[in-house]
Amino acid sequence: MSSIATLVIFVIFAATNSITASAAEVGTEKETVTNLQFYFHDTLSGKNPSAVRVVQPVDAYKGTTLFGLIMMADDPLTETSDPKSKIVGRAQGLYGSACQQELGLLMAMSFSFTDGPYSGSSISLFGKNSAMNPVREMPIVGGTGMFRMARGYAEARTQWLDPTTGDAIVAYNVTVVH
Repeated sequence: MSSIATLVIFVIFAATNSITASAAEVGTEKETVTNLQFYFHDTLSGKNPSAVRVVQPVDAYKGTTLFGLIMMADDPLTETSDPKSKIVGRAQGLYGSACQQELGLLMAMSFSFTDGPYSGSSISLFGKNSAMNPVREMPIVGGTGMFRMARGYAEARTQWLDPTTGDAIVAYNVTVVH
């Protein structure tokens, strides 16, 4: 075998071993499981809504429709379901009506914590919210600060809904591995 071929095989072998070693080192870090509970206040009505419509689709045959509706949100997260309770963070992102057969929302949200032990950290939620189901499970796909490299799931339960305005209070129980 030529010396160049031997060198190439050696370089490939060395690179493979260093990549494997790096992956093994990352896997040995101790992971933490954190359970969070907070309340999401989505207010569409009044003088200072926390969620606003940015796209209103129109069906050529029926007029306006919910399918394709997109909302941008900056919702407060509180300790209890009382809107006057302590604010622990903000839910910032968007959600849109992504289903034709049900009220299914595609949610892309960052839950940014502004108070308490997780202040300055955030978790990212991205997934389908079947809004009319009593309990909805959505994936946590990342995070920042204390939740860097997070993964997990969120369970959402509607506590209160005003059918006229669409205003809602939703309890979130979140399990995060980080």
